[in-house]
Amino acid sequence: MELQTKLNLLEDMLELEDGSLEVTASLASIEAWDSVAAISLIALVDEHFEKRLTGAMIKEFKTVQDIIDFME
Repeated sequence: MELQTKLNLLEDMLELEDGSLEVTASLASIEAWDSVAAISLIALVDEHFEKRLTGAMIKEFKTVQDIIDFME
């Protein structure tokens, strides 16, 4: 899956405008990033990438790039 497709999935999940998310963005700087978003990320990764993601793993993510790297 291409990088832009992954970013689009994350933008949809976070209800952000298309093209507004950058890989260098800090998760702490994204207003929509909260506990509900973390749970949504678990579901998204399971559905689209068939990977298991835990809350502890999410706590280690600092940037959008960290999420993208996990999706590989």
